Amino acid sequence: MLCHFFAELDLTEPHLQINSLGCPECRPKYRQVLKDFLKSRIDKLCDDCRRRIDTNPLRALDCKAAGCKEATEGAPSVLDYLCHDCNDHFAKTRCHLESVGTSYSINTRMVRGLDYYTRTTFELVTGLLGSQSAVAAGGRYDGLISDLGGPSLPGIGFAMGVERVALLLAEKDFRKRPDFFIAALGETAQAEAFRLMSGLQQKGRSVEMDFAGKSLKSQMRRADKFNAHFTLILGEDELVKGSAALKNMDSGTQTDVRLDVDVLCKAVAS
Repeated sequence: MLCHFFAELDLTEPHLQINSLGCPECRPKYRQVLKDFLKSRIDKLCDDCRRRIDTNPLRALDCKAAGCKEATEGAPSVLDYLCHDCNDHFAKTRCHLESVGTSYSINTRMVRGLDYYTRTTFELVTGLLGSQSAVAAGGRYDGLISDLGGPSLPGIGFAMGVERVALLLAEKDFRKRPDFFIAALGETAQAEAFRLMSGLQQKGRSVEMDFAGKSLKSQMRRADKFNAHFTLILGEDELVKGSAALKNMDSGTQTDVRLDVDVLCKAVAS
């Protein structure tokens, strides 16, 4: 879902990274092995990682402190301690990604700070935002519902940094030209414009209109700003006769069209 989302935004960055954290059966053994490894290098760890070395040693693997990065070089990989079921699950996860052409890399240092995570974890990362590389992240939450007192139900989810996505999009013009801008003069014309806009949108057309009751000149400037393909001009006379001028904003030509959603769709398709 996330990879499709970023593809729709035409972002070649970020890149998918995955890992497995195992399950309550195999993770405790890995935690102990990692804890013993870290204690042999505890003098290099930051204060936070020293404090949580017994409660959550895995967090040292993704700590950004220079000393912790050095201390965890060569640390044992969680993938070497997966039980048979977790190892099989991770292999199938990779197989599914590859079968649909989703590129990824394995990051064995990717961890989570909460015990309800099990097996698959994933992040969408980029090198374009400095140290804030993760744009979206998530994983399997198989232990979450039961931890909250509910039944043992598996789950998966993610969170996204919307501001970071916006930064990646900052250099892109991803605005789509509206098919229509409806310029309406007067309250009655605005009501009809709203009805037409809704009908056109239900037909899959993109439509913009002015809701502030501005002058025709101001609304035409707004149509130019939106770079609309066509502008429909509605006033009292147009409502009486049931048709209005449809202006092609590229060629400047105008045609008189009936105020009907299907007719308008055909007019812009021709």
